[in-house]
Amino acid sequence: MTTTGKSFREDINGLRAWAVLAVILYHFGITGFSGGFIGVDVFFVISGFLMTGIIASGLETSAKQGGARPAFSLVGFYLSRARRIIPALLFLTLILMIAGWFFLSDLEYKELGTHVISALGFFSNIKLWREVGYFDAASHEKLLLHTWSLSVEWQFYLILPLVLIAIWRIRPGRVPLTATLALGLLLSLLLSIFVSPVEPTFAFYLLPTRAWEMLAGGLVYLLANPLRLSARTQIALETGGFSLIIAAILLFDASSNWPGWRALVPVTGTLLVLIAARQGSPWTGSRIAQWLGDCSYSLYLWHWPFAVALSYLHLQDHAGAISLGMALTLLFGWLSYSLVETPARTTLTRMPQWAGAGALLAAICVVALPSLLVRVQQGIPGRLPAQISAVFNEAENKNPRIKECLAFSLPVPECTYGGDTLGVIVIGDSHAGAMIRSVEKALPDRALNVLDWTLASCPTILGIKKAGERDYRCDEFLTQAVNKQKSLPSDVPMLIINRSAAYISGPNEPDRTDKAKVPLFYIGSPEQSRTHEFFQAMRDGMIEAACEFAKTRPVYMVRPTPELKIDVPKTMGRALMLGRPAEVSVSLEEYRQRNAFVLETQDMAAERCGVKILDPIPYLCSDSRCRGDVGGQPIYFDDDHLSERGGSLLIPMFRKVFEDISRPNEAIVRQGLTEAKEKQASSSP
Repeated sequence: MTTTGKSFREDINGLRAWAVLAVILYHFGITGFSGGFIGVDVFFVISGFLMTGIIASGLETSAKQGGARPAFSLVGFYLSRARRIIPALLFLTLILMIAGWFFLSDLEYKELGTHVISALGFFSNIKLWREVGYFDAASHEKLLLHTWSLSVEWQFYLILPLVLIAIWRIRPGRVPLTATLALGLLLSLLLSIFVSPVEPTFAFYLLPTRAWEMLAGGLVYLLANPLRLSARTQIALETGGFSLIIAAILLFDASSNWPGWRALVPVTGTLLVLIAARQGSPWTGSRIAQWLGDCSYSLYLWHWPFAVALSYLHLQDHAGAISLGMALTLLFGWLSYSLVETPARTTLTRMPQWAGAGALLAAICVVALPSLLVRVQQGIPGRLPAQISAVFNEAENKNPRIKECLAFSLPVPECTYGGDTLGVIVIGDSHAGAMIRSVEKALPDRALNVLDWTLASCPTILGIKKAGERDYRCDEFLTQAVNKQKSLPSDVPMLIINRSAAYISGPNEPDRTDKAKVPLFYIGSPEQSRTHEFFQAMRDGMIEAACEFAKTRPVYMVRPTPELKIDVPKTMGRALMLGRPAEVSVSLEEYRQRNAFVLETQDMAAERCGVKILDPIPYLCSDSRCRGDVGGQPIYFDDDHLSERGGSLLIPMFRKVFEDISRPNEAIVRQGLTEAKEKQASSSP
């Protein structure tokens, strides 16, 4: 294998085609490409190979030239990367901001403005990592989600030349550079393997756990570049490499912890293809492969917004719409490559460095400053008709203290709502946090308050654990709650509110069904399937928790809220924008099937230890349908959490708790009278 930092490699261009095609087919949901996301890993390896080649060959040439002008310029390197990446990215973000003005809600437009800034600043991977949570837009609707990989690469581009130049100045030569890359690769790979099961989002998005893939490419450049291989060896290496890449595409899916050790499969495959360096190969040398390789960057940029558009219109499963989306990807990718990417790079290259840098900076400001304004102005309200805005804005009609009071880790803040005297305890997950203000409004006296014991993703099931998260401390919280509530007045009732079916049967949103295959939550040891033992353990844990609390105080278990599977405000708002009002609902039968195990378990708890049941269905469902709106206004702020409007419908249900408490229990009164009479009789002479 021989190459220089600047020579064109037909095989690498064809390899890019494979990478971008895998990613596109994966994101459009094409069967057989469940692991198509590995195309990004292929891109990372290629980038590491090429960037190391540019830097190392430049340093070596500079050394040979002695006192002559250095062949490698750090500023020139950075500008070269900017000329390659920024123009097409600017074009994409500009078009999205223009389209967003007409088609996005205030919240969505604000988020787009934020993401444009993070994409152009090349920190979108960090932004996306920090955004992960209950109340952020689903990942499949973030229009610039895919720019995370550009940010990872750019961060690598910033650091790599600085490190290699520093090492070269200390000790020139390939051996020190090779040793440095090898050490970095080892440390990053070990971190990736360790972190991926524990903090999968960190591992997926951030450079420390991704750098090894690019360093692997760089290491191959330094080690294999002088090799001379026979044609037979080249064919064998290339075939083996593509076999590994194809295997990764076919065998892995979104449930695989990534990158971790699994990423070694496509990374190794890519390295073998790079080592083979076979030109004119049927794998990479066809005209189609070369065209796709040429346009790969622009194709990558444009494919994701079209995939998001299908989700936006609920057409992600429509074959015709998918075909159109992919066709538009090819068209816009080609237009971007032909009219923006290539001309801009050529023009900027011909300009003096300072002028080229100034032109890029000015162009960035043209897009970034309006995007910043959109963010600051909260999406610029008033762009859309009032009726449509009102529907969209229900997404923000949630408990205003939810970010303050709904804990995502211990300790739980223990917020109180209302007066100074404890009136009721609410324990549960984010569904409890969504309803807690409705409980407050049901209090019979303003002096009373609601004690908030809510922890996100923590069902009230003793012994519960979460696969892949060592810091998941739900059971610790529940144990603390059981003990702490013993010191509180025993006449204060407790409400248990959870999205229980999600923990037992898995999520039911269409874009998350892959996460339902293997139980994410369990008791005891991790489970690969939902066995009889799994269900029994979950049932025992749920009943045990309720009955532990019931030993001290009145306990009310709230039946699950209907899960509507699709975001209600977004779906209804988008339908109105298209002039076709839509109803979001599920049948009562579907609700009962989804929650059958939970309903039965709650009934068993009621029978075993006297907990009472509160059923929201009469307040949320009618005519055998559970709807997501009342009078055209959503009552959910997403697909499964009730908004403040929806929660208000349950105030009469919660009032029953306090009516029960204020109403003497006739059985207890009769028992007390009987005991008093018996005591009086036994003490009489």
